[in-house]
Amino acid sequence: MKKLAIPVFCAALSALVFSGIARAADDVMPTTGQAAPTFTLPSQDGSQISLRSFRGKWVVLYFYPKDMTQGCTIEAHNFQRDLSKFEAEDAVILGVSVDTPDSHKQFCTKEGLTFRLLADPAHKVVDEYGSLGHFGAFTIANRNTFLIDPRGKIVKVWTKVDPSHHSEEVLAALTELKK
Repeated sequence: MKKLAIPVFCAALSALVFSGIARAADDVMPTTGQAAPTFTLPSQDGSQISLRSFRGKWVVLYFYPKDMTQGCTIEAHNFQRDLSKFEAEDAVILGVSVDTPDSHKQFCTKEGLTFRLLADPAHKVVDEYGSLGHFGAFTIANRNTFLIDPRGKIVKVWTKVDPSHHSEEVLAALTELKK
């Protein structure tokens, strides 16, 4: 019975998060033109990743609900598919969820992801970016993305994104902003 409960929960969570039903956080989200809140979080390999270390590069900072769920896997695969295009635009991709570094490591290994996933189980950064959400008794990151310019300013914000097309949207905006 326990083995059945986990897949059923994951499927239900994925379906609701994918459709954007998760309750939003009460905190205010940073907006276009503001300096991006700085942070340091552990990645899937355990190394500490600081937003400041990417000064001089474009940063795609995307928040997602849960490793190994349907919508999150689709979104991650699409960012992975387009990774070389982002790199050609001098951009890095950073995914953030409230999962642990070990969960991220398993997700990256299973799905062949090579960009960094950052763990925020204390919800500090997710909260600072106004992306903290709740699904019943569970705390998750809402599916929001921030495009940060090389000076550290937020230049575009997407909320409640469609994971199946989001990578293309971000890449198009990045290309347009760099003109």
